[in-house]
Amino acid sequence: MATDKSQYLSDKVRNMSESATIKMAGMARAMKAEGKDVISLSLGEPDFDTPQHIKDAAKQALDDGYTKYTPVPGLIELREAIVTKFKRDNNLEFTTDEIVVSNGAKQSIANICLALLNPGDEVIIFAPYWVSYSEIVKFAGGTPVSLHADISADFKVSAKQLDQAINPKTKAILFSSPCNPTGSVYTKDELEELVDVIDKYDDLFIISDEIYEHINFTEAHASIGTFDKVKDQTITVNGMSKGFAMTGWRLGYMGAPKWIADACKKVQGQFTSGATAFGQKAAAHALSSDLRPTLEMKAAYLKRKTLVKSLLDDIPGIVANDPKGAFYFFADISYYFGKTDGVFTITDANSFCEIILQQAHVAAVTGSAFGDDNCFRISYASSEEVLTEALTRIKTCLAKFA
Repeated sequence: MATDKSQYLSDKVRNMSESATIKMAGMARAMKAEGKDVISLSLGEPDFDTPQHIKDAAKQALDDGYTKYTPVPGLIELREAIVTKFKRDNNLEFTTDEIVVSNGAKQSIANICLALLNPGDEVIIFAPYWVSYSEIVKFAGGTPVSLHADISADFKVSAKQLDQAINPKTKAILFSSPCNPTGSVYTKDELEELVDVIDKYDDLFIISDEIYEHINFTEAHASIGTFDKVKDQTITVNGMSKGFAMTGWRLGYMGAPKWIADACKKVQGQFTSGATAFGQKAAAHALSSDLRPTLEMKAAYLKRKTLVKSLLDDIPGIVANDPKGAFYFFADISYYFGKTDGVFTITDANSFCEIILQQAHVAAVTGSAFGDDNCFRISYASSEEVLTEALTRIKTCLAKFA
């Protein structure tokens, strides 16, 4: 008879939370396998295919023999393309030995945390936050400290909040802009206010996740690393997944002071080594070629955002801000807490998402996974037809809860 030996797992793994977005996507797939018509708005994945010119570059790379191991920090041609991209798009100055290419931006963040954090080090994470941030920090031995901003502040942490939160244990600050899950975008002026606080601490580092850079509906994307005061304290993370619809290619990258980049190379060299060769060749081509397909995707997202905002506003009790980037809505649903249809009661964001999955057959993600128990996240990286059907189902379902 088989016995459960899970107690022999490491404490790190046993204490690690499962990714809520992946868990919800799995539940939706299971229901679909049972024949149920489930609409999944849970994963942050573009519904567009990778642009053809990028796929062609990968095919050519295969034909050219790019099937071998790559240097741990990445092919030189890709690192050169990233240096050019950072300068061209972000006004960030790096050399190729300050660039590390990884198997997705998630690995880049993990490399950074493993390279920087010791037990007892605290990392301030702006909340709402991407689900994996706190788990990565904990796995690396650090302590995540959530710094929260609600919908009334457009989910953006203020300089005053940051100033009050920093203490002698604070080692780093981690945030994304445009933000997953809220879609909020920090302006240059807002970043400058944060910089004025951080500038007082030479031993405080900034991990700036800019993976949604190209899905930004403001006039211009602002990178915190452009401020001279904190240039040597900033690690900028980006990747190919969102702006180029290359999620399955698993290609991320970071730019950092050389001593941090060297440490991340050391970490990556012991875990995965370099990313896939032909994928890197395709990424170099993507960064160096016409961005028209990316801009077309951005235009489609903007149109979908407008549609979803109007549909959310039409549901009594749901409060949604107007996100300036990414492809998510992080809406406040606390109006429904305590309401019942006579059989089921919505007690919190978790039960809200469970009910709309079971009754409306729409998969969304509870806000508790992102550090805000009053909200839920939906992705609008789906067709307008699918989005309209999903929000109509949610509205019909919630109408039963008085």
